[in-house]
Order: sequence, then structure tokens, then C-alpha cells
Amino acid sequence: MDVFIPAAPISPLRQRLIDDMTMREFSRSTQNNYIRDVGRFATFLGRSPATATAEDVRRFQVEQREAGVPLPTMNAIVSALRFFFTHTVDRPDLARKLVKVTYPRKLPVVLSPDEVARLLGATTCLKHQAALSVAYGAGLRVAEVAHLKVSDIDSERMLIRVERGKGGQYRNAMLAADLLTLLREWWKAGRQQGVMYPKGWLFPGMHAGKPISTRQLHRVVVEAARTAEIAKRVGPHTLRHSFATHLLEDGVDIRVIQALLGHAKLDNTAFYTKVATRTVRTVTSPLDKLGLFMPDQGTLGG
Repeated sequence: MDVFIPAAPISPLRQRLIDDMTMREFSRSTQNNYIRDVGRFATFLGRSPATATAEDVRRFQVEQREAGVPLPTMNAIVSALRFFFTHTVDRPDLARKLVKVTYPRKLPVVLSPDEVARLLGATTCLKHQAALSVAYGAGLRVAEVAHLKVSDIDSERMLIRVERGKGGQYRNAMLAADLLTLLREWWKAGRQQGVMYPKGWLFPGMHAGKPISTRQLHRVVVEAARTAEIAKRVGPHTLRHSFATHLLEDGVDIRVIQALLGHAKLDNTAFYTKVATRTVRTVTSPLDKLGLFMPDQGTLGG
């Protein structure tokens, strides 16, 4: 005989945190991450995080570092706790005690235009090819691609409306003519398959009422890269990195790229200058201008 076990009730403090995040239109994934990370701190304390002291916060961060918690994870927890202390329990004094750790960013993996073409050509169906083409052609994050609706495609203004970008921000992304052609082909095919609706998801999942998952899109990219014999370690975000880098190499103003990517800080966009190899090759070294050395005088690099 099955016994019904009711779900554990949500504590008033946790509900308050959820309400604070919902009011600010945080995405579901961000809310889940914040709840998890505040829960980590509560487990460390062994009591309500609302009763924390400055010493508790310090000990928590020291223990995390000694336990070998990855630095990006530590910084993500800091963001969650700062929000909790600032907005949910009105303890900004504790929020100021939290320390974000600086660490060198790894250079992103970027595909060449030829590799992008091979990857897109190696997809197994029109839906997947269209989804990855949006990621590259408009520079969207994987979650943004997954949650696009048919109505977000504005063919008159040649824009893609990204309603819920990172941090709940709204923006317009570019819609290339070739991408629009591909999306129209997918629209026709999707209608014939009975999975596309005027007010529905642009890329439906297993059920038309739900969008494709980010996990599925990741698998699609990995499998396509394997088929295309691309040895680099790639994921959906690789296409966004490639979009930004290729625009930079083509001479597009970095502030324009910042707006297209939806970056809040120019520093995040400027990071792509480190991988824009074509841009480096267009610069003339001051040594070359001296004219001291003649070309083809040896075999180094020949």
C-alpha cells in the first residue's frame, strides 16, 4: 500500500527569498541557484542564515577555500548571499563582509568560420540546425535560444527580441537575412510536423508545450562537432564566443558588439580581443617599419 508523504512546507524565510527574487523577475535557474547556495550557508551554520554574524560569514568563506571549492562557484555563492543579506533580511553589513575572489579567466574556445560551417552542416535535423544557427548568427546564450518564441522573430525590423536575457534584461539581437530564410524553412517543416504554433516556442522540446532543453542543445553541439571532426572542446556558448570574435575581426565597433551580446560591462566584451587573431595580424609592428631585416632570410616559420 502506497503511503502519501506530503511535501515539506517552505519556511517563511525561504518564501521571502523566493518572493524577493520573483519580484525582480529573476529567471527560474537563477532562483534555484540562489536557493541552493543560501542553503549551503544554512547547512554550514546549522541554524537559520538570518542569525548569521560577521564571523560566521568569514569562517564560511575560509572553509570553502580550504575545501577546494572552485573559485567561480565561490563567487556565485557570494552573489547569492549578498542578495539574501541585502534584500531578504536587511543585513547589508554582512553583505559587505563577503569577498569575491579574482582569478584569471580562461581564453574561450573559438571556432573558425570554416569550422562553424562544418558544425552547422553536421546537425541531424532542421530544428537543430536552426537553433545552432541562431546561437551563432545572433550571438545568443543557450538559454536565450531555448526560450525563444515564434513571436520573437521580427522579420520587418530584422530583429530577434530576447525577452529574458541574463539578469532578466530585455534586448534586441540581430536577425541576418540568411538566418531568417532558415527559420522560415523550419517554420514550414515544424507546422507540417504539428509542433509549431504562432504563439508557441520557436524550438519545441519533446512536447510542443515545452521548449527544447539547454541540455539537449549541448548534446546537439557536441555530437555535431564530433561528426564534423572538430577536435576542440565545444558547447553552445562556443558559438556565441565565435560570433563575437568574428565580428571583432571584421572591424565591428566593440560597443556595438557589447550591445548585441547584452553585456552590462564593456570589459566582458573587450575580453574577445585576446582571441581575435585576425585583428592582431592586421596590426603593423613598429619593428617592421624600421626596415632593418629583409624577408625570406631563413627557414624559421617558413
